[in-house]
Amino acid sequence: MMATAATVDPMLPQPYSVRQVVKETSDTFTLTLEPPALEPSSGVYRNRFQPGQFSMLWVFGVGELPISISGDPAARDRLVYTVRSVGQATQTLVSCEVGDAVGVRGPFGTGWPMQQAQGRDVIVIAGGIGLAPLRPVIYEVLHNREKYGRLVILYGARSPHDLLYRRELTAWARQRETQVLATVDYGGLNWHGNVGVVTTLFKYVRLQPTRSLAFACGPEIMMRFVARDLETNGLARENIYLSMERNMKCALGFCGHCQYGPHFICKDGPIFSYDRMRPLLEKYEL
Repeated sequence: MMATAATVDPMLPQPYSVRQVVKETSDTFTLTLEPPALEPSSGVYRNRFQPGQFSMLWVFGVGELPISISGDPAARDRLVYTVRSVGQATQTLVSCEVGDAVGVRGPFGTGWPMQQAQGRDVIVIAGGIGLAPLRPVIYEVLHNREKYGRLVILYGARSPHDLLYRRELTAWARQRETQVLATVDYGGLNWHGNVGVVTTLFKYVRLQPTRSLAFACGPEIMMRFVARDLETNGLARENIYLSMERNMKCALGFCGHCQYGPHFICKDGPIFSYDRMRPLLEKYEL
């Protein structure tokens, strides 16, 4: 009898195999993990997720950490994660070689409201590695182009060398009804694009507030200003969605590490509408 998602213990990591490791920037890597088949040689996988969800990745002998899934939701034979090396666990994770084992729990959390976005323009706003949790949204829209309106991608990074998925950004910009704009904090002599924070890109976009949904992910201070500017441009608070990050440990709402006001980010989020988050975002250092 084949195992099902219902019979998998959510606290027990499943062994996935590293299929590929790609260096994105000097400190950021994209890992492709291959899940175990439900039954040996069956070719059938339990691998399903919603754009915006995350997994708990267990680095054997080191520890566990929450990482957003950054791959294509339609690719059922793999899970993809973009990881920035900032500590021992992440450094060990990005140093994995093909064939190494990584423990995976999940997927967990809420996803971006893709069904609600159908028939509307989708505005994707990312800062730094915040593009990773939004990449599945872009895949979903481009794979089902007839279901959505215009796709606008606004992306900010520290420098041109810190831009993720550079080839994909170029490819996305060639798609119909798709606008891709990037900006950096420091451009250098060879950068001919925009310089400034990501909100400076709004002046280049023809927004239709009443028929748009906006999805934002990045540093909290960035999302605070993005949400304010979107509201100023006419988007209703309930049509602006943010991906929140907190220190998640159990991913099931048991331990309380990720509590943010009355919410547990791992269970109630990480995707929240701005109308729910605004009272908390206005309180600095919360």
